[in-house]
Amino acid sequence: MTAAARSVVLALGSNLGERRDILQGAVDAIAALPEVQVMAVSPVYETVPVGGPPQPDYLNAVLLARTALPSRALLGRLHEIEAAFDRERSVRWGPRTLDIDIITVAGEVSADPDLTLPHPRAHERAFVLAPWHDVDQDAELRGYGPVAALLAAADRSGIRKNGTVRA
Repeated sequence: MTAAARSVVLALGSNLGERRDILQGAVDAIAALPEVQVMAVSPVYETVPVGGPPQPDYLNAVLLARTALPSRALLGRLHEIEAAFDRERSVRWGPRTLDIDIITVAGEVSADPDLTLPHPRAHERAFVLAPWHDVDQDAELRGYGPVAALLAAADRSGIRKNGTVRA
């Protein structure tokens, strides 16, 4: 890893197939990227779906990493990992085997519709905020403030801890 490595927060989710195995496989695949160093993986949360059609509950986790990859290149690598787990993009906010969202990259701001940073809905999603807070109690989401305060204001009724995956 070079000195130019930046911190990145990724949110992982799965609600089709063997969800925990898929999350573990995603963590392993991200850790296997030579340009990425996984720093921490949160506990797993089971969460009710937000938006979209009726669908099964999700398992969600947050991964903290460092990378020297440009954000667009990282997104491309993450899409390759999603595809390896048979991710289909047919219904917006629909069920999926694997979803990997880039939440933030070292405070970077981007209005690109393909990669908006920070993630445009992260500040209101307890299924991102709770696991993120578990692995970084001092985290801040640029433009929104401390993750702890955002989590305190979020609706946490549809989430509960449900085990772990390994880094």
